[in-house]
Formats: sequence, C-alpha cells, structure tokens
Amino acid sequence: MGRKVTLAACSLNQWALDFEGNLGRILQSIEIARTKGARYRLGPELEICGYGCADHFYESDTLLHSFQVLAKLLESPITQDIICDVGMPVMHKNVRYNCRVIFLNRKILLIRPKITLANAGNYRELRWFSPWSKARHVEEYFLPRMIQKLTGQETVAFGDAVIATRDTCVGSEICEELWAPNSPHIEMGLDGIEIFTNSSGSHHELRKAHTRVDLVKSTTAKNGGIYVLANLKGCDGDRLYYDGCAMISVNGHIVAQGSQFSLDDVEVLTATLDLEDVSSYRAEISSRNLVASRVQPYHRVKVDFALSSLDVRVSTSEPIEWQYYSPEEEISLGPACWLWDYLRRSKQAGFLLPLSGGIDSSCTACIVFSMCHQVCQSVKNGNQQVLFDVRRIVNNETYTPQEARELCGRLFTTCYMASENSSQSTQDRARLLAEQIGSYHIKLNIDMAVKAIVGVFTLVTGQVPKFRLHGGSSRENLALQNVQARVRMLLAYLLAQLSLWTRGMPGALLVLGSANVDESLRGYFTKYDCASADINPIGGISKTDLRRFIQYCLEKFQLTALSSIISAPPTAELEPLEDGEVSQTDEADMGMTYAELSIYGRLRKIAKMGPYSMFCRLIGAWKEMWTPAQVADKVKHFFQSYAINRHKMTTLTPSYHAESYSPDDNRFDLRPFLYNAGWSWQFRCIDEEVLALKGRDEQSFEEVD
Repeated sequence: MGRKVTLAACSLNQWALDFEGNLGRILQSIEIARTKGARYRLGPELEICGYGCADHFYESDTLLHSFQVLAKLLESPITQDIICDVGMPVMHKNVRYNCRVIFLNRKILLIRPKITLANAGNYRELRWFSPWSKARHVEEYFLPRMIQKLTGQETVAFGDAVIATRDTCVGSEICEELWAPNSPHIEMGLDGIEIFTNSSGSHHELRKAHTRVDLVKSTTAKNGGIYVLANLKGCDGDRLYYDGCAMISVNGHIVAQGSQFSLDDVEVLTATLDLEDVSSYRAEISSRNLVASRVQPYHRVKVDFALSSLDVRVSTSEPIEWQYYSPEEEISLGPACWLWDYLRRSKQAGFLLPLSGGIDSSCTACIVFSMCHQVCQSVKNGNQQVLFDVRRIVNNETYTPQEARELCGRLFTTCYMASENSSQSTQDRARLLAEQIGSYHIKLNIDMAVKAIVGVFTLVTGQVPKFRLHGGSSRENLALQNVQARVRMLLAYLLAQLSLWTRGMPGALLVLGSANVDESLRGYFTKYDCASADINPIGGISKTDLRRFIQYCLEKFQLTALSSIISAPPTAELEPLEDGEVSQTDEADMGMTYAELSIYGRLRKIAKMGPYSMFCRLIGAWKEMWTPAQVADKVKHFFQSYAINRHKMTTLTPSYHAESYSPDDNRFDLRPFLYNAGWSWQFRCIDEEVLALKGRDEQSFEEVD
C-alpha cells in the first residue's frame, strides 16, 4: 500500500536581529517547500531572530519582535496546508527557552523547548536560556494577545511532546540534542515516533561534516525511522560560519544531501519516503521491540492532517553516498562564503590586504579570489540576490560579473609594503600573485615612516637603537622590528579608507588579516601590526593546512605564482638582509616548527593538557626523535612562549573559526592573559620525571651488562 511522505529541510542564511530579512527568507523557504510537494517544513534553530543574538536575547524587544514575525507567518497564505516548524525564543513563566513553534493553518500545535543546551566551545546557551528539564511533561502556555487574535487560541501545549497526525507521529530535537548521549530520538523511536526532526545552528569546522553525517545515520540505524536535519548557513554576525549540510536519512541511510557551502540565502532540501519502510525495518529488530513494549509514552498533540500520500505512483528517494569536501576545498569555500556575507552586510566596497609574498597573506588572497569565483558562478546560475549585492558593492546598477579575475580587480586591493629589509624575491612573488588573481596592486616603501618614528625616539632619549646584526641588543632588535610592523598596520588602514577616494570611487575597504592559528597560539606576531585587521579568514587555520591549501589553489586556479611561495621559507623580513638574502626565518625565531606547534595546540586545547601531561604524552610519541630531556625543553619553551604572549589574544582580529584548537580569547578558549610564565611547580614535576626516567634507564643498562 505505502504511506509516502514528502518532507522539507531548509538551510537559511539568517542574520541576527534582521527580523525583516529573516521573515522573507522563511516565507520563501515555505513557498519552495510547498512547490516541491512537502507537507512538513523544518527550519533551522532560532531562525526568526537569528542564532547569534547573544546578550540581545535578554531584551524584551527580541521576544516581542519574534512574536511579531510569527504573527506574519501565521497570517500568510503561503503557510497554509503545510506544517511549519520554526525556531524562536519564548518566555514561559518568566523563564526564557530556545523553542520550536509548530503550527498549521493559523493554529499553533506545540511549542517545544530545547532540552539539552549547547554550552561548550563556541556556545553559551545557558547564559541566555534554561533547558526544559521536565521529561514528557506538558504545560499550558498563554499566548500573547496578538497571537490569540490570529489563532483564536488562548493557550497551547508547551513542553516535551510530539505531533500525532492522521498517519504518523513526528518528534523534535534541537541541535545539541542530537550530539547528547541520551538523545530524545532514542526514547521517541521506542515509543513509535517515526519521523524525527532536528533544527540546528551548527557551525563549520574543518573535517566536522563526517561527524555530523555519522551521527544522523546512526540515529535510525539501530531504531529505524526518518531523520530530517535543517541547519543555518552563512555568517549571522560573528566569527562562525554555519555550513548548511541539510540532510534526510531513513533507517540508517542518507537519501538527500544539501549543500555545505553556497551563496544561496535559501535552500530547500526535500525527500519522499515510505513510512511502511520504517515499520518493516523496526518489525524485525527483536531487541528494540522488547524495550519498546516497556517505554513510557510521550504526550501526543493530535492533528487532523495527513503527511502521506496514498498514490502508489509516487517514487521514493533512494540512498546516496555523502559527498565530502577535502580540507583544502573546505578552506577554499567556507571562509570565502563568510567573507562575502561580511562584505555585503557591512556595506563596504571591498577588501584591502597587505600582501607580503609569504604563505599566509597569499592564502588570504586566494580565499578572496575563490570568493570572486563563487560570486561569478552564482550569478551565472541565476542568483538575483548575489547580482544585486555585487552591483551595490561596486556602485554600478548595470554591472554583471563574468570572470573572477575581473571582479577581483573591482573588489580587492593588495599592497606590498617594502622596507630596507625586504628581499626582491618576496616583492616579485607578491606582484606576480596580484597579477594572476587580478587585484589592484599597490607597492610602497615604509622606510621614511620608520625612520621618522625612530628619529622621534632618538630626539627624546638621545639613544639610537640598532638591529642585532649591527651590534644591538635583543631588546633593540625586537623594538625595531615592531616599529616596522606597526607602521604597516597604520598605512593599511589609511589606504583602506582613502585608496578608493584617490581613484574617484565611493566607499571604503575592509582590512584583511593573515595570521594563522599556530602563530596566534605561540604569540608570534606583533601586537597591533598587520595582524590587526577588521577580519581574518585564516586565523583559525593551521600552517600545515594552509600549505596544502596553497598547493590546491595552484592546481585548481592555475596560479603559478604560488609554486615559488610554497617553496620559500616563512619569514617576517623585519631584520636586515645579509648579502641581499633573508637572514630571518619564522621557525628559527620561534624555536619550534609549525608541525610541532600544531601538536602543542591540539594537546593543550583538545586533549586538555597542561605542561606536565603534555610532556608525559610526548616522551612516548617522540621517543624515536628526542630524549626525555630534549622533550622537556621543547614543552617548557612552548608554554613559556604561550604564557608570555597570551595577552595578545585579547586584541586578536576576529577570525573565521575553523579549527578545534583555536586560541580565540573571545569565547572559544577562555584563559587568563597574565600568567606566571615560569610555571615553577609544573616544570619541577617535569624535571623530576626526567630524572626518574634517567635513573630507570641507567639501572636497565647495568642489568643488561
């Protein structure tokens, strides 16, 4: 016979507090879902107000405007004859909850509050919301008067309940609940719920898609059922990029995959599935059925509405293999989409990047070029919103971008800021890359400004600082490097504000940074130098991944200038040249390699290790390369450098979050910024362990003799 249901999962590029725009995108998604034949439309988490409202959730205005938008949805003819599942904050008995509001034909069926809140890493939901802690409990919620007038309802069900239609039963999860060890779908499935929905606000992180897909597949592999996941997409106002990946699975198999990176503000993913497949799958799982016979039932909100069609001619969606991006492709696409959202929503005229000819700034340049490539492709695909945004940004109502290089010349300004310490090779590499991506390239010399500042210092103190190569101390050497770096920051912002003015063009540019996650962790950058920018697309990406990304761009975009950039040793070029050649390299300056830095970062953040634990881990991992004493020196050097420079994280440029060991001080990696850099107790424990290991080794040697 068959009971075939068509379900829609929506990925929306919502923006915190943009109630007008958010409403428009929600209505557009519902309209598309209806056109595709869906009878249930699921949207992402907190889609009405935007997920990233942060402390604006405290404001009564946010609650009021969310209900005003809900009223517009209820009265719209677009929302008729389809169950709509939308997300918004709701206050119940003076407690604020993160909720799903499920409605049909101007009637609210259920308000379902979030049970498990996300409160780790980038998430602080417990700051603004309370979890619903009454399992399978439902209360009356008194609707605001504006909603009562529309629905004719005084109260509606509020709590941990499910929707029972004429033909099936639907249960809700909200984002983090999928990731919890006691996910609601487990008990729901045992109670006969056949369709599970999950409205998410899940951000992108390199290599994270595998985990998310595996979780969704596992939800129904053991228990059967249909799982529908909707997610936010885009930059809604901060460091995170929500990466869509809407998906629908049945009985452990993915049957529909949404895009992960896209400039489309609205994407609606649908699948048609047979509920009989769920019944037959569950029927033969004996262990499930034995447990299900004892499960405590959920409160069911009954709805006189059917999701399924009895038309046997309707075909169902078949299982597919999920198509994953490589990390290099993720770097090319995710930060580029984030930059585009930031550019169009900030209403600036483009970007400016200090381009040094090194790997990091070249990666930032390649990401902007990738952004231009995606914009051109979206316009060719008929995306009218992208075309509208491009025309507004370039201040030309008739302009249509045809090719990434040409668009890059309109949106992107690069600048090589030479000094007497700059080599000809880095100048040539920066110029050649700028030519190949099409950026408007400026070359200038900062020596005059540097000498003027040092001259003021000499005039005041009577002292002339010198570089180490010329006989100066380490303090003098570092101070002279910092002057150069900070002058470049000042000039970058001056050019960003006025370079378009000099060309007779309106607007200003956003300054892009290019410090990677490893340098931030180590503190290997000057506070308030070129790392101090408006935004940084690579600030959450490791040097190792950036090297692979450069190789990817060389092959993908045929940017041959990148071949010499890959092979060149990383250098800041802030110290004098020796015989015209670079005398300074980053890894020598840091006293550690980028590969080692990445290991330290993962152990410190992901494995939650302090100095002693890290030493104990690494003496085993590095036993073929280093003695325990050498490992101890390396670990101590890292933690001393980290502690001394941690204060720099308080002024770190807002960066695209891409790595799980990011040292971002804003909310992801909360640490002191004033440390006892001697780590006396911790380092003494390491020293004692080194001595103990040495004693055991000597004893073993004597026994062998």
